[in-house]
Amino acid sequence: MNAKIKNQKEIIALVQKLRKEGKKIATYNGSFDILHLGHVKSLQEARKQGDVLIVPLNSDKSIKAYKSPKRPIIPQSQRAQMLAALSCVDYVVIFNETNPIKILDKIKPDIHCNGADYGKNCVEKDIVEKNGGKIHILKWIPNLSTSKIIKKILDVYSNGKK
Repeated sequence: MNAKIKNQKEIIALVQKLRKEGKKIATYNGSFDILHLGHVKSLQEARKQGDVLIVPLNSDKSIKAYKSPKRPIIPQSQRAQMLAALSCVDYVVIFNETNPIKILDKIKPDIHCNGADYGKNCVEKDIVEKNGGKIHILKWIPNLSTSKIIKKILDVYSNGKK
């Protein structure tokens, strides 16, 4: 397994070490199913918000619960490895809940990044601010989403086009 991919116990110990070193911790969670340019640009912007970027990644189980039983397209181990391969991502940690509140309460990020589609009043806001952190809204990149990619694939291949 990639050294950037940590379990929850490892990430908590790592965060404690990073804090002692005076590092500013940024987080940006998501499912990152079918990684695309919108994800990469958002991750790059999120990385600029701190000294370290930790990406809490929705597990397959959590995605099935909050998106669709047919998702994710890409299994969590592969999604985690793809994220870890990006230079802007320092660490990846998988969580099973439908939202990242529990893992964010453990990490206690200085800055938690969120997409403009969720805004400042996102579900993570209260826990992040309770722990002294701030919410940073990432720039929205129009027309780039996993759902749109899936729809395009279905449109192209359901009409017999190749």
